[in-house]
Amino acid sequence: MNRTRKNRQIKFPPPFRPLFRPARYKVFYGGRGGGKSWSVARALLIKGLDRKVRVLCAREFQTSIADSVHKLLSEQIEALGLSPYYEVQKTRIIGLNGTEFIFKGLRHNVQEIKSTEGVDYCWIEEAQSVSEESWAVLVPTIRQADSEIWMTFNPQDDDDPTYKKFVLNPPPNSVVRKVSWRDNPHFPQVLREEMEYLLRVDPDAYAHVWEGETRTISDAVILRGKTEVRAFETPDSVDRFYLGADWGFSQDPTAMVRCFVLGNVLYVDHEAYAIGCDIDKTPALFDRVPESRKWPIYADSARPETISYMRRAGFNISAAEKWSGSVEDGIAFLRSFERIVIHERCKHAAEEARLYKYKVDTRTGEVLPVIVDANNHVIDALRYAISKLVRNPRRPMSINSFSGEVMQ
Repeated sequence: MNRTRKNRQIKFPPPFRPLFRPARYKVFYGGRGGGKSWSVARALLIKGLDRKVRVLCAREFQTSIADSVHKLLSEQIEALGLSPYYEVQKTRIIGLNGTEFIFKGLRHNVQEIKSTEGVDYCWIEEAQSVSEESWAVLVPTIRQADSEIWMTFNPQDDDDPTYKKFVLNPPPNSVVRKVSWRDNPHFPQVLREEMEYLLRVDPDAYAHVWEGETRTISDAVILRGKTEVRAFETPDSVDRFYLGADWGFSQDPTAMVRCFVLGNVLYVDHEAYAIGCDIDKTPALFDRVPESRKWPIYADSARPETISYMRRAGFNISAAEKWSGSVEDGIAFLRSFERIVIHERCKHAAEEARLYKYKVDTRTGEVLPVIVDANNHVIDALRYAISKLVRNPRRPMSINSFSGEVMQ
């Protein structure tokens, strides 16, 4: 429990109380919905009230301030009634007492990170993505007396640098806490529905996504070795987006995804996803994806009445063509890309890319040519989005004479 200048009590769940005890490294990892980012943001804002501090908020990839925790901190300032004490600027947050929050990406700002001085607290969000090279630069940079490095993340694999360095073999003077949705007293109903759905359809995937268990990439994972999850900027000059939708039945998810192609790389930049979405709520769900009313949408043909409803609601939507072997052809086409880059805000797309798999014979361990009917709603939407390309597989160039990478 802590108090703001307005004498308002702020309660922290037990796993996060070490935030207010000195330690060089503070590691909070686990599954989705555990309140890790909220708790750290609130603790740093409180510390910034008590005395003048400099806080570096970093992540492996940050192409713009929108990719940072700037918005989260701004929302917490408002929620906690701290607006009289903090000035939220476009790229910084400044306290009346001189406290400063700055925001940087690690991968492409090595020299800038090295020259950053006087950091009291460094918060690494999405720390599972931080490379060994970035850690080698960052740790000696945070050298202020009594400085601390805080990290929040959902673990992926046992051999990720962050997991090995700070969970499996934590350095001296470390606080390491695993947290889950059970530790979040404000766990929202919308996330509870997603959690219960995954527990019902795929308990192993549930353990990874919601309980924070690491997951070993196996030969059964259909998109193994093809996907990359990171922040990126969608170029203004993209001249074609591909949108696809998969309909939920009862308590299944309704999902829509937007993607584009550059050279031989497929980029997924926006998604919409909801469990048990009623048909009258679906237009608002689709409107979460930018320009979803502008571009053609190809949807699961199993719900013609829903497609008709969405067309009347103003969407340019039609049934995706299906044929014998269309699922297998779609998967083969996805795998034919050099890479599939998924923006980190598309959390369900990223999760399904890691969980979508073939069946495995439990007796022999052999991978079978049978697709598990789970963790496939966003993936199915992605297949529908590019179904016209599967039928006509000439690679489009979304930007004329563009030969480089999407900005990082």
